[in-house]
Amino acid sequence: MNEALWECLHRVPALNLPAWYLGAGCIVQTIWNLAHGKPPGADILDHDLVYYDPDLSEERELGVGRAAQELVADLGIELDVKNEARVHLWYPQRFGRSIAPYRSTEDAIATWPTTASAIGVRPHGGELAVWAPFGTHDLFGLVVRPNRVQITPAIYQAKVARWAACWPSLVVLTWEEGVG
Repeated sequence: MNEALWECLHRVPALNLPAWYLGAGCIVQTIWNLAHGKPPGADILDHDLVYYDPDLSEERELGVGRAAQELVADLGIELDVKNEARVHLWYPQRFGRSIAPYRSTEDAIATWPTTASAIGVRPHGGELAVWAPFGTHDLFGLVVRPNRVQITPAIYQAKVARWAACWPSLVVLTWEEGVG
């Protein structure tokens, strides 16, 4: 079990964020670590905490990020906190092209770079609610398939180069074998 991830799932509800999930790498790479016999938290660069708030101010998002990081400061992890409602505002500067505003957190997760990493989890009534628009077959099958909805081949290649080095049993599919 990834203790830091588990603690995040228990602590984040205290932030009262709308439509939040922990997702992407911290979930996927925990599973890949377990499949490779590695410590569950190995090679995880950050934990993505996403939410959807109609307050599009950068100040609000930065404040949420500070509060979230303080909440998990003792865990020795880095949270990457994003309000998915405002991604379209900074995306062109960072990636060189515009995107339409997301309609929800789930809408945003459906654009994440691979089918395996397009996943978010959060507690719900004593269980975990999972949003995985492409299912979990690729995730548990250790298959990396590009979700071509938004990323470029260069972004995909950079991600899979690092991943293949850390998790050599991954089956990395080509750009052409992706979805979207």
